[in-house]
Amino acid sequence: MNPRILELALRKQRLQLQSATQRDALVAAAAGLAPIFAVADGVRDGTRWLLDHPEWVAGGLVAVLVARPCVVFRWVRRSFFAWQLWRKVAAWQPGLFGRVSG
Repeated sequence: MNPRILELALRKQRLQLQSATQRDALVAAAAGLAPIFAVADGVRDGTRWLLDHPEWVAGGLVAVLVARPCVVFRWVRRSFFAWQLWRKVAAWQPGLFGRVSG
């Protein structure tokens, strides 16, 4: 067998073994992040469910509006104030928040 081919085959085998070792080390190091990924997956699944079932979101908002209208209107006022403040600050500092339409 050609010595050059044999040398390349051995180098390939060493690199594959090194890669397997690094892969195992990465899996072991990432095991501590599994709970964070589980939470992120749950948030993603919940968001996907909400986007697939907007009628439940609308029903919940209507229920809160009927049960606690003062709370809803208070939050609407606060949100409107925050939006107006956002627009004024964005007008003073155009590059601060990116592009603001309107």
